[in-house]
Amino acid sequence: GRMRIVSADGKLGAPLAGLPAIVAQGQGGLLDVVLAPDFATSKRIYFSYSEPGKGGNSTAVSHATLTDSKLENVTRIFSQQPKIDSSAHFGSRLVWAPDGTLFITLGDRYSEKDKAQTLDNHQGKVVRINADGTAPADNPYVKTAGALPEIWSIGHRNVQGAAIHPVTQKLWTGEHGPQGGDELNIDEPGKNYGWPVITYGENYGGGKIGEGTHKAGMEQPIYKWVPSIATAGFIFYTGDKFPQWKNNILLASLREQTLVRLTLDGDKVIGEERLLKKELGQRYRSVVQGPDGLVYLVTDESKGKILQLSPK
Repeated sequence: GRMRIVSADGKLGAPLAGLPAIVAQGQGGLLDVVLAPDFATSKRIYFSYSEPGKGGNSTAVSHATLTDSKLENVTRIFSQQPKIDSSAHFGSRLVWAPDGTLFITLGDRYSEKDKAQTLDNHQGKVVRINADGTAPADNPYVKTAGALPEIWSIGHRNVQGAAIHPVTQKLWTGEHGPQGGDELNIDEPGKNYGWPVITYGENYGGGKIGEGTHKAGMEQPIYKWVPSIATAGFIFYTGDKFPQWKNNILLASLREQTLVRLTLDGDKVIGEERLLKKELGQRYRSVVQGPDGLVYLVTDESKGKILQLSPK
């Protein structure tokens, strides 16, 4: 539940003051942080976190002005509804769309998986909001009676990865499945991605979930992992330091302790390579591309590390 600034030379700053109340337990805590599109002038950041409240907790998003030592003018602009007494499946990735709207990926909270199929809640959804928290007028369910207007897509379990494709500008998401059934999806407005009605996974300890792997009106993943590798954050690499990786997906894996590189042909995955498994053998939670074109990884360990990857 702490936020820090890490300098370009790897120096770790002191925890920033001014954070809101955060449920830092189980899978909860601080989840993602992105710079506002106008950060150079506004110094505003957006961050997602597990927010306590009446009935339990949920994923929330706030923005704040960043200084060297604290957050100021903290303003909450989104809170997943309803709150659930759970410490699991919060999501959450924040991704700016090319039009300046903000995508927020949300988990089903584990105990509420059936709600991923209904439109009166934010469980198991991807939502899209304006920078001030309002719902864009062209969201797919704005005019649907009983639907929450922020909803972009439904039928998700626990989306822990999301990125905008550098060529098509479409949103891609990575779905954390149960025992098997990790998915890579092109996340489009108004689409239903099936959970928990269809899945390639099974219950922990074995046992069928839902109705099978296919159903009319529900989307198939463009790529899947069976058994699960526990997908986490991913990026499309666009830098110059690793030219052979241009527009490839680099995806962090928890269970398999590897950085997965996926090569693409249009919207199809045509190759998979698993990196860093032998060198380090640690769970990877997040991967980002730095402004220097290098790749940075966060490990998911009791003494987590930030790792910098550079060419030989």
